[in-house]
Amino acid sequence: MNRRLYKVNESLREVVSEAIDREVKDPRLGFVTVTGVETSPDLREARVYVSVLGDQAQRDETLAALQSAHGLLQARVAARIRLKRTPRLTFLYDDTIDRAMHIDDLLRRQAEELAAVRGDQDADSGSDMVGGNDPGSDEEAARDDDLRRDDA
Repeated sequence: MNRRLYKVNESLREVVSEAIDREVKDPRLGFVTVTGVETSPDLREARVYVSVLGDQAQRDETLAALQSAHGLLQARVAARIRLKRTPRLTFLYDDTIDRAMHIDDLLRRQAEELAAVRGDQDADSGSDMVGGNDPGSDEEAARDDDLRRDDA
């Protein structure tokens, strides 16, 4: 992304976020955060990504409220940002947080399963290694000493 497009995206994010905060009075609007904006290279379209605190129904209500406030938000963008054309705003739910929580949950479950497997092995064999051969055991050290003596 070139620098100009980056600046336009950041300006759009700031203006839209501020307008949602101060001017949109729709009761369907939940706790919403504008997480990012992606503008097409010709600046005709802008996808506004939002995260919403709550369940799926609250997300749907908030997206509907934003879509109905589209004209107001478009007007604020046109008034505050000097562009030849004002990009048409499209509001999309940003599922990054949901995906991150899902990955975190998978990693946590995997760690719990690994800990359970290691715990079973420790209880069965008294070691961390499969088969009961602990690399730090006295038996292995004695075998190593015997091998060294044989080589000498």
